[in-house]
Amino acid sequence: MLKKILIGLGVFIALIFITFGIAAYYFLPDKNTIPDFALAHPDKSAMMLMRNGELIAVHNPDKLMTLASTMKVIVAIEYAEQAQNGSINPNEQIPITELDLYYIPNTDGGAHPAWLNWASDKINDGKISIRDITKGMIMFSSNANTEWLIDKLGMENINKQFDKLDLNQHTPIYPIVSALLVSKEFDIGIEREELIEKLQELSQQEYIDLTLDIHQKLKSDTSYKSTLGNLAFDLQKIWSDRLPASTAADYLKIMKLINDREYFAEGTQKYLDEIMEFMLANPANRSWLKHTGSKGGSTAIVLTRCLYATEISGDKTELVYFFNDLNFVEQQRLQMSINDFELQVLTDANFREELKERFN
Repeated sequence: MLKKILIGLGVFIALIFITFGIAAYYFLPDKNTIPDFALAHPDKSAMMLMRNGELIAVHNPDKLMTLASTMKVIVAIEYAEQAQNGSINPNEQIPITELDLYYIPNTDGGAHPAWLNWASDKINDGKISIRDITKGMIMFSSNANTEWLIDKLGMENINKQFDKLDLNQHTPIYPIVSALLVSKEFDIGIEREELIEKLQELSQQEYIDLTLDIHQKLKSDTSYKSTLGNLAFDLQKIWSDRLPASTAADYLKIMKLINDREYFAEGTQKYLDEIMEFMLANPANRSWLKHTGSKGGSTAIVLTRCLYATEISGDKTELVYFFNDLNFVEQQRLQMSINDFELQVLTDANFREELKERFN
């Protein structure tokens, strides 16, 4: 009897190890995970890759996709233009308390605290420069910094960039922190199903107008965000689905305009480089890259990325890939393979040729 028990226990332990091994292998970084998933799930994905002006991969280029934080590139461009033309002073010192108005703890994956830690030696008398606020938006993806910049630069000015950049399908940018609290405006003693129905009934313009009202409340009433309302997953999904959206084609165009260094005024390009090219702080990257910048974004169901690179050799690459309607496992698996995929795109001609054959 004891022998049977021991054999059974051994089999059980072996099954645990096998299951764990399979799960671990499933999440291992792999250069093919991202293109494999895109091709297997065309309803959830879009991708474009350009190398030295040649389209290598084209996959759902005009599919409208939620951007999450990738849309912050547009805010960065508006900042660079206003800094160049003197509308703002990048060195102007802003009280940290102004940024705190738009910070909602535990809603940004630790981005804002990480930025504050990085910026600790740049804060003087409780103030920090607009330049470093903008770096926090791109480098760390601080939503609070983004909300403050939307207010400072002007939402209307930011949205005029769509016409300037000749973007075909970009939906309006609006205060995304304030949008987290939209459900709070309705969440007064009603069932979740009714709350969801009320939110879904709002037109996009009504939704944006409500976020602007909430933005003013955050700005004037520090107690307003003391309660957040219902942030259950299905309500987070409504927030995610309502975020600004665009296409891979639009964002490839943006990456190419930045990378070609011919479209923007010299001063604008200089400010953009300062904000976007933070990866060049690493000497290993400077050993083979002359210019590179990227921005990613994610929610519980969204993963987006865009990047550009000019190598010391002169070769240029622009890459955009967007995923939406992901489940938790899909999200985590794709996240694990971002670095492997992007590095192979930039360094492996054979891999790029494989992508060209598979996507075209």
